[in-house]
Amino acid sequence: MPPKTSDFQKILETVESLLVEERAMLVEIVQNRLKEQRRQELIEAVKESRREYAEGKVRQGSIADLLAELDS
Repeated sequence: MPPKTSDFQKILETVESLLVEERAMLVEIVQNRLKEQRRQELIEAVKESRREYAEGKVRQGSIADLLAELDS
């Protein structure tokens, strides 16, 4: 029985069958979607940080304070 071709390999083969202009367009679309996904992840991280700050789960201090706390 021949080895099963992975979905990723199938996608690569499909992309390679596209015209150069279509591949360039695909790259641009994927890059934009990745940027948007990262932007959304950052927005969620900021929201969580603000929520934790509002709940008093965040403390302020210097690096020296942090190191002293870690040593204790």
